[in-house]
Amino acid sequence: MDKLTSCFVETFGIEEDKVTEDLAYESIPQWDSIGHMTLVASIESAFDVTLGTDDIIDMSSVKKAREILKTYKVRNNAT
Repeated sequence: MDKLTSCFVETFGIEEDKVTEDLAYESIPQWDSIGHMTLVASIESAFDVTLGTDDIIDMSSVKKAREILKTYKVRNNAT
């Protein structure tokens, strides 16, 4: 399991196979505003980055999270 998938699995308590590129904000009950901030903290810790406000707001899916992490020079194989 890659690091980003692990963040979603651990934050939301979901199975790995549920973490698809299409998994989106509010598509599962756990990914509400509180869950979103918990996910942000998990991602920041796992990748040793500090996400900007715009990135936090824009992170609306797994796919978007991967795109955002690339702007922080996170290696593809780590996400």
